[in-house]
Parts: sequence; C-alpha cells; structure tokens
Amino acid sequence: MIDKPVQQNRPSHVRHVVLGLTVAAYMITYMDRVVISSAVPSIQKEFGFSVVTMGWILGAFRWAYSIFQIPGGWLGDRFGPRRALAGIVSWWSLFCMATIGVWSAGSMIVCRFLFGMGEAGAFPIATRSLSRWMLPSERGFAQGITHAGSRLGAAMTPALVAWIIVHYGWRTAFVTFGSLGVVWSIVWFTYYRDHPAEHKGVNAAELELITPVAGRRTGIVGPVPWRAILSSSQLWILSSAYFCYGYSLAVYLDWFPKYLNAERGFSIEKMGLYASLPLLAGTFGDIAGGWLSDILAKRMKLAAARRIVAVGGFLIGAVAILAACFAADPVQSVWYSCIAMFGLELTVGVSWAIPLDIGGDFAGSVSAVMNTWGNMGGALSTTISGYLVKYYGWQSIFVVMSILAALGALLYLRIDAGKPILRARTATAQ
Repeated sequence: MIDKPVQQNRPSHVRHVVLGLTVAAYMITYMDRVVISSAVPSIQKEFGFSVVTMGWILGAFRWAYSIFQIPGGWLGDRFGPRRALAGIVSWWSLFCMATIGVWSAGSMIVCRFLFGMGEAGAFPIATRSLSRWMLPSERGFAQGITHAGSRLGAAMTPALVAWIIVHYGWRTAFVTFGSLGVVWSIVWFTYYRDHPAEHKGVNAAELELITPVAGRRTGIVGPVPWRAILSSSQLWILSSAYFCYGYSLAVYLDWFPKYLNAERGFSIEKMGLYASLPLLAGTFGDIAGGWLSDILAKRMKLAAARRIVAVGGFLIGAVAILAACFAADPVQSVWYSCIAMFGLELTVGVSWAIPLDIGGDFAGSVSAVMNTWGNMGGALSTTISGYLVKYYGWQSIFVVMSILAALGALLYLRIDAGKPILRARTATAQ
C-alpha cells in the first residue's frame, strides 16, 4: 500500500521502447542496403557486369536516396512518423526482396533506385519520431545509439550474407533481410504514437518529464518553414560536413568488401568477416560520440560540446584512412580501417543531434536537407569510385576520402548548435 504511490510517481519508460524500435529500424536500413555489397562478386560472376557497371548499379540506390531525402522528411513532418515510417519501411523491404527478379543491369538499376526512394525517408522521419520523445540531455546519446544500431546491422550483415550465398545463393539473402522490414512496420504502427499524450503506456510522471520537449498535443504540425530552414548558413555548413562524411561511409559500405576480395586477396568467406570489422568499430564510435557530446554539453556550451567531438572524429578518420591505404599487410590495413571508421562515426551522433537542437518540430525537414547532401556525397563516391579504381587503382579512392575527412573537421569549426533556426529568424524579424 505504501509502495504503490511511489511506483506511480516513477516515470514510465515508453520513450526508451520508442528509442529501441528506432534503433531496430536503423539496423534494418543498413542490413538491407549492404546485402548487395557482399553479393557483388556473385552478381558479377552471374551477369558478367564490369566494375564500372557495378558502380552505376550501386550508385542508383544512393542517387535515389539523395534525391528523395527532402520529400521523405516532409512526409514525416506533415503526416506524422507513425504512418510515414511504417509506409516507407514496407516499401523498401518489398523492393529489397524484388531484387531476386532482376535480369539485366538496367532492371537492377531500376530496382535499386526504387529501393533507395523508400530508404530515403528513414533517417529524417526517424529523427522526427524522436523529437517529441527524447529530452535535450538524451539527444546526443539517442542519435549515437540509433546510428550505432545501423552500423551494427551493417557489421553483422556481410558475414551472414557470405554464409547465405555460399549455402543458398545470393537471392536468398535479399529475401531474408527484406522480410525483416515488413515485420518491423507492423510492430511500429501498432506501438508508436506521434505524441506521448496519445500513448496509453505513458504515465503522468513520464508525460510531465517529456511535455517541455513535446509541447502541447497538436497533432499534425503546420507548414514546414522552408524559407527559414534553407536560409540558415549553419544548415549548409553542417550539410557540407555531412557530405564529407557520406562520401567516405559509402566506400566502406559499397566497395570495401570488393576491395578486400580483389585488391587484398581475401576469399569470399574471409571477406565477409573482415568487411564487418570496420563497421563494428563504427558502432562503438557512434555510441561514444553521442555519449561524449552529451557529457560535455553538461559542462560547457552546447556548441563547443558538439564541435569538439566532431572535429576530433574527422581528424582521426583522415589520418587512419591513409594509414590503412598504404599498409603493406592486408590484416593491418583492416585494423587501421577500423580506427578510421571509429573516428568517422564519432561525428554521426553529433551531426544528427544538431537538427534536433536547431530544428525542433521541423527536425525531420532540417535533417533531410543535411542527409541529402551527405548522400549526394555517397552517390558520387559510389559512382566515381568505379572509375577511380579502373584508371588510378584502389589507393586513389582512399586518398580522396582522407582529404574530405580533413575538410569536414574544418567545416565543423563554424557550426553553432546553440542557435535554433526558427528562434533566430523570429528574433531577427522583431
């Protein structure tokens, strides 16, 4: 009898379940997108595609992913994350499975493009889904752990895909991983609500805790203030830094398994294992970057807390990428790549926390612009890398990555996460 009121005063943990579901979504996005990178040698063998043709096939996903970032973010802001995220996850999962029916380079490019259209909205809408649930002091960690989920999914996938390919063929891998998204969509739509006040599992204590972040229960928000968003110089600097990150990430996701097989001499089985290691290191980088940024934010200004972690991560990446590129021993090269990926991923929780810091209810649209530029970098990287390898060798793509990582560090010195876009615009108007 005495304990019951005490129990009722304790906040429920629905927001943590929401975070867990979001982490699962991030895992599935990367599982589905890296299936093809591990299947590249098998697909090339069956269809006879050249390395340049594979560059265009891999790039088709990234071009669609870039182009549809802003429409995807708009869907989340306009119709709410519950419906929007369930819909797009179902869409891309079906096209992931549809890859088994392709018959030519053209059909595979179309399928990958439609797959990319669906995945484009994932991160902006997922970011929006957390904007009313996570406290400011939890945002860096939340963004870090969600992206850690994506990298963990990517790290687990190459070895699993390699095993499936050896035993059942490459088509089975696409069906296996595509089906995960369909199941997740059903669970998400059943459990998630766009506002904490709409969720039956949220008690009064948790609602009181979240209300300063979530605001009043208003349902669908108003029109997206694109003029204020697109005129923010901070957003464009952030987007440019994310372009540098996205370019390098795409190489590790799309080309690294092929690099290990063709240039470093790893077998298909060993390729799957060693290709997973940098992505696994990146998982720890995601968690560490978001966590460290939140810790620093309690001791110094938010701008400095975000900046220190991101600049340090980019510099670690720039140095380690070159070390990996020129290492004579193949295994040593992989270990340097792990350090590089850890450094690059230190920046990710920070980069995705900033749209929440400066975008508020329109974090989906703000992050969509940033992610558009990041994936433009990825699309260019995936497509151009095929030509760089053909004409200049594998080392050339890593030298370009190192230069861009150094540039990302310089750009982050000019980002101030403590200045919300809309508040700044309102103050200026007055």
